[in-house]
Amino acid sequence: MDNLIIAGKPYHSRLLVGTGKYKDFVQTRAAIDASGAQIVTVAIRRTNIGQTAGEPSLLEYLPPEEFTYLPNTAGCYSADDAVRTLRLARELLNGHSLVKLEVLGDPRTLYPNVTETIAAAKVLVKEGFDVMVYTSDDPIIAKQLEDIGCSAVMPLASLIGSGMGILNPWNLQIIIENAKIPVLVDAGVGTASDAAIAMELGCQGILMNTAIASANNPILMASAMKKAVEAGREAYLAGRMAKKLYGAAPSSPITGLID
Repeated sequence: MDNLIIAGKPYHSRLLVGTGKYKDFVQTRAAIDASGAQIVTVAIRRTNIGQTAGEPSLLEYLPPEEFTYLPNTAGCYSADDAVRTLRLARELLNGHSLVKLEVLGDPRTLYPNVTETIAAAKVLVKEGFDVMVYTSDDPIIAKQLEDIGCSAVMPLASLIGSGMGILNPWNLQIIIENAKIPVLVDAGVGTASDAAIAMELGCQGILMNTAIASANNPILMASAMKKAVEAGREAYLAGRMAKKLYGAAPSSPITGLID
């Protein structure tokens, strides 16, 4: 089976889904079921996973026995803040080591601060975390994060929540060609065709939240994204035909025609 391997563990789904922005935890669960995702991200600063006693917990709707949690540092703007947040996540999730690191540069664009991201990654890897890291689509930065020891690098397709799709496929291809760890698109996917294109380029997976949660019908969009990721991966493995300005070769043979 063509599995996604993250930190040594295989996953049959290459679609990772966030848990924010849904109207309630019931809709969250329904959308994630429709997506087929096995890895779900959770913003430790915004979602209750036990740190707020007496309030509904995501753990009740998405049991850790059924899903792999990927706690993230959404809302962090410094390396120190991100490291503290993920240390808390490890405590809340009983020593869980797989995390998503994102250190943002400003609250308007949510563009990554790669300097702080690199600083945080060094600390987290040294402390035994398996770090999946959100970053810019800069091939040099992506390689540096791999060399630090990150488990996966996740360049943006376009700005978080923008739905603009892949704005720079060339940089993304350079990152994929040079990486020895999984490359997943994170941020900017807006619809199923964006997801398919990312997978056709050779990405090993996609992480998304807003594209599903902000759709008019999140559950139906989750199902569409599942199919798009699967189709894009199959197309990549199959190898597309070469592009030609003129075909000059009919789909059906012309020899041996009946007069």
